[in-house]
Order: sequence, then structure tokens, then C-alpha cells
Amino acid sequence: MAMNLGSGDKDPEEMVDINTTPLIDVMLVLLIMLIITIPVQLHAVNLNLPFGHPPPPPVPPQVVEIDIDFDGTISWNGDIVPNIPALETRFKAIAQDPDQPEVHINPNKLANYSAVIAVMAAAERDGVTKIGIVGNEQYGP
Repeated sequence: MAMNLGSGDKDPEEMVDINTTPLIDVMLVLLIMLIITIPVQLHAVNLNLPFGHPPPPPVPPQVVEIDIDFDGTISWNGDIVPNIPALETRFKAIAQDPDQPEVHINPNKLANYSAVIAVMAAAERDGVTKIGIVGNEQYGP
């Protein structure tokens, strides 16, 4: 403890300050002990990597492109389909395949929604499960 004695005629006021040097010494000793007792961190990641030969790459899926023109004309991989019943027979044929091909429907920007919905409904009715609409970039800004 330190004491500050002022000069003058008045009664000196005692000023008591805490000596922080021993507290800092204790804190540094504890910090060093903590650093020493912490185990060394290894920057390693244990991985269970497969060994042997990798499996062959998967076969890319077969794709059926269905284009719907602005006037409602439907084409199957470039071949024009005359009507919906003829399209349904093709859908039934690919629905029987255990590994169904993907059906990509690409409607024209000016095509009626009824023509697109008729194709999608026929595909669903005939058991086609892999259906997707492609060409959405033509509708963007």
C-alpha cells in the first residue's frame, strides 16, 4: 500500500492505491502455466479414404426432347407428332422401360399454356416420372 502525503498546513489526506504489480505477476504465471498445460494442437484431419479401384462412371441418362411450337405443333426429338394420342403411345412405350429416359419439354415463348399442360398431363397419365421444363432463359428480361 502506498501513501501520499501532501504538503501544506491542512491535515494530510491519505490516498490509498492498490499495488497491481503482484497481481500482474500472478496473472502472467497463470497464463504461462495454462499455455504449457494445453496439449499441442495438430492440424490434421483423419480421413477414411477408399482403396481399390473406383467404380465405373455412371452412364449419362437418355434424354427425350419435346418441343412445343408457337402454333401448338409438338415434336419428339425433332420428329413432328401429329396429335396427343400419338404422343401418348410414345409416352407409354418409354414408361415401360425400367430406366426411363428424361423428358425435357421445351415450349416456345409464344406457345399456349393449354398445349404445354396437355403434353405434361399426357406424360403423367401414361406413367412418365422424369419430366422437366427446359429453355426458361427465353422468358427472362
